[in-house]
Amino acid sequence: MRCFLRFTLIFISVFSLSVAKDTLNFAVSKNVGPLNPHLYSPNEMFAQNMVYEGLVDYSESGVIPKLALSWEISKDGTSYIFHLRKDAVFSNGEKFNASAVKSNFDAIMDNKKRHSWLELTNIIKSYEVKDEYTFVLNIDHPYEPTLRELALVRPFRFIAPTAMINGGTKDGIKEAIGTGAYILKESKLGVYDKFVANKKHYEFNPKYDEILAKVIPDPNTKVIALKTGEVDLIYGNGQITLDSFNELKKDYPTIISKPMLTTTLALNSSKFPTSDLSVRKALNMILDKDMINEKLFYKTQKKADFLFNPNLEGANLYVKPYEFNINKANEILENDGWILKGDIRYKDNKPLNLELVYIGSDTAQKGIAEILQANAKKIGANVELIAQESTIFYKRQKNGTFNLIFNNTWGAPYDPVAFLASMRAPSHADFMAQSGLENKALIDKKITEILSTLDVDKRNSLIKEVLTILHNEAIYIPITYMTDQVVYRKNVDGISSDIVKYNIKFWEFYPVKNKR
Repeated sequence: MRCFLRFTLIFISVFSLSVAKDTLNFAVSKNVGPLNPHLYSPNEMFAQNMVYEGLVDYSESGVIPKLALSWEISKDGTSYIFHLRKDAVFSNGEKFNASAVKSNFDAIMDNKKRHSWLELTNIIKSYEVKDEYTFVLNIDHPYEPTLRELALVRPFRFIAPTAMINGGTKDGIKEAIGTGAYILKESKLGVYDKFVANKKHYEFNPKYDEILAKVIPDPNTKVIALKTGEVDLIYGNGQITLDSFNELKKDYPTIISKPMLTTTLALNSSKFPTSDLSVRKALNMILDKDMINEKLFYKTQKKADFLFNPNLEGANLYVKPYEFNINKANEILENDGWILKGDIRYKDNKPLNLELVYIGSDTAQKGIAEILQANAKKIGANVELIAQESTIFYKRQKNGTFNLIFNNTWGAPYDPVAFLASMRAPSHADFMAQSGLENKALIDKKITEILSTLDVDKRNSLIKEVLTILHNEAIYIPITYMTDQVVYRKNVDGISSDIVKYNIKFWEFYPVKNKR
């Protein structure tokens, strides 16, 4: 009997080892959401990217094939013929083909107003199934960013048609069924989201059977979880404080990405007192960005002088950046009739009181806001800091209830063209920030020209014109060119950062045995 029991225990032990799953425990601040591929918050972009794929993708070399292996563009630039993969299936076994592509385009266009910030949705004329693996997209006029916008993580990604509700997605989805490397298997609100490897994927063979995204909102608790081995990976800007990241570098592998996007403050030109150009210019001169990068970001970022990194096509301007100069900021205000009475300046008997809105859980935003608040006192401005939960924060961006508000650019492949295109629609802080400008109509007109020209030199010239106008109007305070920070335990390898912020390549990560 004892021999039998011993044999049974050995068998169970061996069997357990044979079916043991490699799980990557990954710290996140909140659940990933229902993962509707065609909608936005609360759907987390990195997770949508794990589950869903587009016709094309984006890399440092530009647009590359994905679910479409190749494509042709008509001479007039208004028709795109996509030749689809024949080896891709949805994770439930459903066939991916041109009919599935059309069903998804139908669902997206049925909710067109929600996607109006993306110019491509506004100019789609028609689309059709040419044959089982050929899809044709027709647009109203030539639009150079077409392929880059099709590469975005949303809305042009593909869900199995049977997972839609009544043939659409605007009212939700039945289940997150895509063609991506991972499948959303289980969610527990406030606890975790579990992803499992998609064994049907045509290309990737993920080494981790499971990705467990553990919900840990508090940055300090994330650090403890890493140290105790509860999580193996913390990925992304703002997940933990840079103090903690700097300390963790001593004992854990870390990565700092290339600059990805710009951290900015948008200034509302339609709301007093940021409606005053002299106020906007003065505010642009009170942040010591070198000090912020050194003391707040521990030199993990790069000082930003302009809205976009000058390395981007068309974004290298021939204008001087605003210098850090408190005395000159005071001079600008004084010359424009802002009179100092006690500690506060007044103009037309109105005080220089400002509201700066930030996401309360974002430690970097809070730190920058506090520095600006302190320096604003030196120019006779009173800045009230308003911390908001992220959902309310984005509503404030959209409805313009701010003087100053954090407003990052979007990074590749959005910047600069798709980001500029979005400025014309009241969907983000940019439209509201610019709405009080006398030349707002001119800005929008030039952006429309940018989108329709296929001449690279002309397009770049127009981009410079628009960015120069915005710079001269001091609508933005560029602060840093943001990087991502990654820290992980030694039992994980193959980790890298990507030019696209939301593209966390879990399918390239692999476990290192016996290392914690």
